[in-house]
Amino acid sequence: MKHKKKKHILWLIFIFAFLYTPILLLGFYSFTDAAMIGQMRGFSLHNYKTLFTTPELTSMIWGTILLALVVGVLSTILGTMGAIGAFYGRRKSRHAIELMNQIPVVNADVVTGFSVCILLVVVLGVDKDTYLPLIAGQMALCTPFVYLQIMPRLTQMDPHLYEAALDLGCSPFQALMKVVVRDLMPAIGSGLFTAVTLSMDDYFITTYTKPAVFNTISTYTVNATRGSQTSVKTALWALSTVIFAVVILGVLVVNYRSSKEEEGGWSL
Repeated sequence: MKHKKKKHILWLIFIFAFLYTPILLLGFYSFTDAAMIGQMRGFSLHNYKTLFTTPELTSMIWGTILLALVVGVLSTILGTMGAIGAFYGRRKSRHAIELMNQIPVVNADVVTGFSVCILLVVVLGVDKDTYLPLIAGQMALCTPFVYLQIMPRLTQMDPHLYEAALDLGCSPFQALMKVVVRDLMPAIGSGLFTAVTLSMDDYFITTYTKPAVFNTISTYTVNATRGSQTSVKTALWALSTVIFAVVILGVLVVNYRSSKEEEGGWSL
């Protein structure tokens, strides 16, 4: 038994080392003057100074964050409404909605990008230089993942809580907000975090739907790595390190709040 336990621990160490060693290595080099990975030089904050003082980089970062927040909020609202509607709807309708929700999850991003671009720009005549195709395309990517975050939480709830709230004097809207949505808040927070992360990370849909003068972190990084500006490339190491640190902090906060919500429960 002890031998098996040690074997499992070694496998876990190997897996985590495989996942996190490249990221930690990138973070290490972001604090050096090295022009490329493998060149060991002195420690420096030059990359972080370039990252936060170059107008082109700061504009790209804030644009990406704003887009991710807008897409995240809209996708969370739509995904939550869809999950609640499917959960309290008929069984056949629920199965049909779940099937349709799974298709965008496994579908290639390039197909989604092309489809949204054709629908909005070619069929509906929306100007491609606006942000509507970009927001719609990223919402098509993020909303199904929010749905997948909400639905397991709904299945753990007592389906009669909503009716009980109505019997206690709540209006349908009050019962929805005070009982259903309140109990879903940990899952909604996880869904929002997932949607924001997916929006910031997406490349293919963004490439096909974004205005010509707008870049997100993903599209800017791909274009920058093809160029010859070494200072910009190394500044992106610093950006990657900052993103990783923020993601870790976000995961810790979401998990901490989820555990507190589960311990504290809810009340009308």
